[in-house]
Amino acid sequence: MIQGFEPIRDAEWPAEIADMLSGFAGGLNVYRTMAHHPALLRAWSNLREHVVNQTSLGAEQSEVVILRTGTRLGSSYEWHQHIIRGRKAGLSDARIARLGGPLDAITGGDALLAKAVDELFDNNRLSPETCAELSLRIGKHGILDLLATVGFYSTLGYLLNSFETPLDQSIADELTRQPLGA
Repeated sequence: MIQGFEPIRDAEWPAEIADMLSGFAGGLNVYRTMAHHPALLRAWSNLREHVVNQTSLGAEQSEVVILRTGTRLGSSYEWHQHIIRGRKAGLSDARIARLGGPLDAITGGDALLAKAVDELFDNNRLSPETCAELSLRIGKHGILDLLATVGFYSTLGYLLNSFETPLDQSIADELTRQPLGA
């Protein structure tokens, strides 16, 4: 953990965002770290509401995109947190594990979503061919939500990786009880 960017404890929580402590922001170390900049966390909450709860991708496809993004970023925190969220969205452990591996090992509809994420990381854009395939599968809103999801979780991944934010104890405990593939 980088000194000065540790997740903020309840006793030190900034007064200007006191109303956010009992919601999403107080629940995860990633947001407790972002709370070092209260105005950023406040602004972040509206985009988070859309990307996490209102996305046209739905929970399952969203988790596919997030897990692949976490893989590409090398973000252990994102990967481990979204193993839990992916399971809750209906992804099997085998499916989750494939998202952490090579693109050619990913099957079905997940392959197109993972390919899109990889193109964004490799080329900073979707190819016209991938965009056309995505348009048929998830539509315009889905494409825009995919782009927003990758951008949103990339920013979180940069924060997590830069400050070495520790995984939340509740997530670590759950993964100890039920590791991936067990």
